[in-house]
Amino acid sequence: MAQGTNLPKVVLYASAACLLLVAGLAFMLSSSSHHPSSAHSHGAFSGGHDERTMPGLVGENASPEESEEMRVLFRKFDTLSREVTNLPNGIRTVTRSSDPDVMEALVSHVIGMIDRVDTGEDPKVIIQSPTLDVFFLKADLIETSIDVADEGIVVIQTSADAEMINALQTHAAEVTDMVERGMQAVHDRLDGH
Repeated sequence: MAQGTNLPKVVLYASAACLLLVAGLAFMLSSSSHHPSSAHSHGAFSGGHDERTMPGLVGENASPEESEEMRVLFRKFDTLSREVTNLPNGIRTVTRSSDPDVMEALVSHVIGMIDRVDTGEDPKVIIQSPTLDVFFLKADLIETSIDVADEGIVVIQTSADAEMINALQTHAAEVTDMVERGMQAVHDRLDGH
């Protein structure tokens, strides 16, 4: 008889524990940054710095393959090297990797992003620099040539528009910083350093 009177308490405690567990999981999922539906708001990523999964590389309009290319580039940034020449009307960049797999990801990323700019398809990657907004707004003002050569992937981008020239040179410097420091460069930019 004593067991029968304790049964409702056991059920009550078990139910309360389950309710707390479900509420906790719901809270964690609702505040998770791993949702691709996160608002594209440059630097509004608040999910912390997860070097393993790099959730900030997900984009509202980016394919899983594009996000994976960026992960490869960030994970193996120490195999990359880059030279940038600021031209009066734009930039000339040469970027390479000592790792053939990274070089393949690099070439695909560069060609894919330039194609996205040409077609106006902003990937809206969570950690994306606001500098790229100008590219997508004024894509018709950029002249681009790409050459995959022995020295690396050579990109020349020019414009007659002063705002675009500034954006090209600013973005080239941002990419160089990422080549030199990897994800730390992004963290510093997002943290306002």
